[in-house]
Amino acid sequence: MAKEMFEILWHGRGGQGAKTAATMVAHVALSEGKYSQGFPEYGPERMGAPVRGYTRISGSPITVHCQITSPDAVVVLDPTLLCSINVLEGADKEGIVVINTPLSVQEVRKKFGITGGKLYTCDATKIAIEEIGRSTPNTPMIGALIKATGILKVDSFAKDIEKKFSGKFGEKVVKGNIRALERAYNETKSQ
Repeated sequence: MAKEMFEILWHGRGGQGAKTAATMVAHVALSEGKYSQGFPEYGPERMGAPVRGYTRISGSPITVHCQITSPDAVVVLDPTLLCSINVLEGADKEGIVVINTPLSVQEVRKKFGITGGKLYTCDATKIAIEEIGRSTPNTPMIGALIKATGILKVDSFAKDIEKKFSGKFGEKVVKGNIRALERAYNETKSQ
């Protein structure tokens, strides 16, 4: 981690797991000995409505407790949000952007006019359907984020999924989430 604190802004729709992803990344950062925060933006959320999640990771205690307005990385779980809200608002022009889409990086840049920055794409919805049996893209998008940033280890997430999910879900769901995480890590594309 080059900076003392790394901030991640998650964009999704209610039901896609943006809140879960933001808090899970923070939890895994703690397990790796880092300081972290993970929280959603609360409001009148409902299934399908735009939602935001926030994650901070630092090597020292975090003393700020507010929304992230200048993220180092932006993760977009639903590509339709690119047409309806400015998901890059406040983001560094050279920051990291990770988008759930079957489009290539070049196609995304052309279609949505994204210039500069480090852009990554991953067809997380397809991976989630094939590996988990649901269209919830949060676990694959965590894999894509790890690939794009290198901020945490894939193995730490696999262990966390195994630990947290084993008591709640069957082995098929646990293994499916781990495969989705690892597959997204391997299939995430950049320029």
